[in-house]
Amino acid sequence: MDPTRIAIFAKAPVPGRVKTRLIPPLTPESAAALHQAFVRDVLLVCERIPDAVPELWTDIDTDAWDDLNVARKLQIPGDLGLKMLHAAECGLKEGAGRVVIVGADCPTLPATHLRTAASSDCDIAITPAEDGGYCAIGFRRTHPAMFDGVEWSSSDALSGTIRACQAAGLTVSLGPFWYDIDTPADLARLELDPLRGEATQAWFMSQARRISPAER
Repeated sequence: MDPTRIAIFAKAPVPGRVKTRLIPPLTPESAAALHQAFVRDVLLVCERIPDAVPELWTDIDTDAWDDLNVARKLQIPGDLGLKMLHAAECGLKEGAGRVVIVGADCPTLPATHLRTAASSDCDIAITPAEDGGYCAIGFRRTHPAMFDGVEWSSSDALSGTIRACQAAGLTVSLGPFWYDIDTPADLARLELDPLRGEATQAWFMSQARRISPAER
């Protein structure tokens, strides 16, 4: 039995389809490159979790990240709740003691936060995001109604998930808060964050090289 499966949820880095709330100030191509960097850095964080098996779950087939040594799987069609429920059930049925799903939008998430989600005794362990969503969610059990009525991409996603899970008879624990990268203000915060990974740092350096001295 794998003690924990960690499923990294990511979109294929197609310009104009990812990190759209950062366009502008970013170009579609720069936003897609940033998303690619995030996935690489999140994977490095996941690899620091003892006895955990990372997996990369993308929304569509893509040859992005083909150089990474990580199992690849496809998300099913539907809203985020259906996608996460499917991924969690797959891992649990395959023998994982817990499945943790982490989004690619939190590249500086500390490994300790993921370990908290992976080691909780509750059915559901959530790493809350500061914007009302969450960065990661761990599953020890699932229920078909555990995401009923959740308003995704809203400031009520976390509270809605807690309500739905508890209504479905699942126990819920909350770990420490963290932040994800959705807006230009988040991106500015990330640029100053000493926890940003190598791929994200390389992306920032590539952006700086594109700005001429006259534009600075």
